[in-house]
Amino acid sequence: MGFPEERENGMGGSPFGGAPYGMAPAPRNAGGPPPEQQEQPEPAPEGRKSRRSRKQRAAEPPTDFAGETDTIASGNRKASEPAPQSRIGWSPYDEGPRSRAPLWFAIGGVAVLGLFGGGLAMMFNADAPAAQETTAVRQTSAPLPSVPPGKYGFAEDRKTDPEPITVKELFGTKKKFSVSDRGYEMTITSKDKKCTDGALGDKLQKALKDAKCTQFVRASFRDKEGKVIGTVGVANLQSSKLAGKVAKSGDTENYVKPLAGKDSVTKFLGSGSGGAKVSTYGHYAVLVWFQNKDGTKPDSKGSKRISEAIDDITKTTVFKALDNRTLTGSPLT
Repeated sequence: MGFPEERENGMGGSPFGGAPYGMAPAPRNAGGPPPEQQEQPEPAPEGRKSRRSRKQRAAEPPTDFAGETDTIASGNRKASEPAPQSRIGWSPYDEGPRSRAPLWFAIGGVAVLGLFGGGLAMMFNADAPAAQETTAVRQTSAPLPSVPPGKYGFAEDRKTDPEPITVKELFGTKKKFSVSDRGYEMTITSKDKKCTDGALGDKLQKALKDAKCTQFVRASFRDKEGKVIGTVGVANLQSSKLAGKVAKSGDTENYVKPLAGKDSVTKFLGSGSGGAKVSTYGHYAVLVWFQNKDGTKPDSKGSKRISEAIDDITKTTVFKALDNRTLTGSPLT
């Protein structure tokens, strides 16, 4: 009967410069009576504008030709007289009070650009410390432990794989599972107080003691049809070298003790003929006993089915857990 092989693990202005065109002041004494003989206007009653006399109105130059008025005024003005102050009037080129909208738009644009630039600066300044902090964390984080050399990595020796094994880790919590439509059920488990309690044969028991065995865990299974039953045991040893010596001690008289269940099928474990095998996985020894339910010696077809069941069950349970220990040195969670 075969058994599982070892695993490998711009702003604008006027178009003309200077003062805008407008109404000029009336010229002084332009052919009229002396100032003292000029008729004074009657004082206007309170609340009414003063009325000018006809002579005063006739003496005023027409206002339709502002340029000519300027010429007459300048020709009759004495050299010693100061230039009259012109009154500002309407001009077709006068834009009036200049609108400040362009200025405000410009100021607003500058403010928006300033805020945008400030925001970018704050963003970059805020990101910089985070990047530095991330870099610092990466530099100070501890490197991942490297897997020790050897076929089984951490699981080569108990020094690199010190955590105890458990029933839950090795066999899981699901009692029923399937492999390629072949169904199986776990019926009973055991964690032996002494390693020798889970083994049969003096030779095997002595090898377990010499290998510093600290734990022995077992579980029993049946197939869905109830025709194949068996027990799987795992021994926690000191080193892979000593585990090899335990494997060599296994034979037809030295093998795992079958763990009988309380159900109607696995209660027959250990009766009749069966097949036994001891193999190693790092500093662990994996021991199996499988048989037909009725205890009869299996034929070639039956032997093949038993080997298939052993492979399905161990790969799904114990070898999956030990593979994790090979890579991490820690229990499978």
